[in-house]
Amino acid sequence: MMLAGFFLLLLAVDGASSEDNCSYQHLFKHLNLSLSSQNDLYTMSRPVKHYNTTLTVYLEVLIYAILDMKETDQTFVPYVWIFTSWTNEHITWNPDDFCGLDRIIVPADILWKPDLTIEEMDHVVLVSTCRMQVHEFPFDIQTCNLSFKSVVHNVEELDLQTQLGASTATQWSHGLMTQNEWLLINQTVTSTTVNRFAFDQSMIVYTIKMKRRSILYIVNFLLPILFFLCLDLASFLISDSGGEKLSFKVTVLLAVTVMQLILNEILPSSSDRTPLIEVYCMGVFSLMLLSLLETIVVMYLMEKDSESRDNKADRDQSLTEDCGDKHSKEEKKWTCACISDVSADETPSELLKVSSSQLTEEFHASEKLSDDLREVVKTLALLLNSSKEEVKPGYWTRMAKTINRVFFIFYIIATSLFLVIIFFKWYVTY
Repeated sequence: MMLAGFFLLLLAVDGASSEDNCSYQHLFKHLNLSLSSQNDLYTMSRPVKHYNTTLTVYLEVLIYAILDMKETDQTFVPYVWIFTSWTNEHITWNPDDFCGLDRIIVPADILWKPDLTIEEMDHVVLVSTCRMQVHEFPFDIQTCNLSFKSVVHNVEELDLQTQLGASTATQWSHGLMTQNEWLLINQTVTSTTVNRFAFDQSMIVYTIKMKRRSILYIVNFLLPILFFLCLDLASFLISDSGGEKLSFKVTVLLAVTVMQLILNEILPSSSDRTPLIEVYCMGVFSLMLLSLLETIVVMYLMEKDSESRDNKADRDQSLTEDCGDKHSKEEKKWTCACISDVSADETPSELLKVSSSQLTEEFHASEKLSDDLREVVKTLALLLNSSKEEVKPGYWTRMAKTINRVFFIFYIIATSLFLVIIFFKWYVTY
């Protein structure tokens, strides 16, 4: 803060002087103003000639810039110009006696100054305290007070007033302010009397109303979380058969968690109401967590159906192998029957030659036929199983697809309603 003190010097007839007194030094000697002399008349007491006289001090505050609003420790850091003026009854002269000299500039250290202080100011870090209302963050409007009063003087000794109106002070502040995070809306001035230290004191309260420039938080915080939610919606287009969908959803959920950690460093730990931005983050996080749980359930059901199909395929393969073994046994019986069917007129040697050659040819032919039949049976079994799977999925697969379809519709409706309600509340407060 910057303090500026202006002294109103009354012009009154106070004795006569020579016409040659046209220098500042003659006036200083006449008023007994000197840095070397410790004049208690000017420094140690109020500049009034009678102790019952109330000294009126005029105070004006112009806001030059709003440097910072620290929500975490509830502090308000403005850069202001403070103008004070009052009448010093001990400093009077007749300008005609000093060649028309009607004003002088003296160091402020040799004159009495009102001992003003700001009640909200922290005397350690030189910033004022201000209780933040962050329910609508980052579309919030804050109101902070700067209360000026004397340290030791009561209301009968020192009266604080203002000459400029609140509208004029606001207009001047708008002309002085630089572009910062906060935009000044208006400021009001209230004169009141407070009881401090067992006596009444005069106080001027400047109430500063300001609005946060929220575009930075919209671009860097609200929109990224909304984009993550859109990505989670788009993940429903990913197939549930692999693990890509699950890993994608987990990654997006972790990104929202990081944004929440950043938010915890911005907002204060103590607040009367839960900020809407925390409701926004937790709502998006809850919806995405619910979507992740639904994906896990769907993948579990599809995996369960896949296991049942694998067990069925193993049973079909076992039946096919049993059928092949039975067919080979029938071929052996048929071969034995062919060997025993011979004519009685043939000699044993001729019968043996004919039977052995015929048996060899028929054995090779039957073995080849058995292999072909076995391959054909296996191929037909696989084709039948695959055609059944294509035409009619398993029970758990159909159940998983139904759950996925119903949840997607519910997810879109719930997300739309949530976003509409949150943004409507922000819009109303803004």
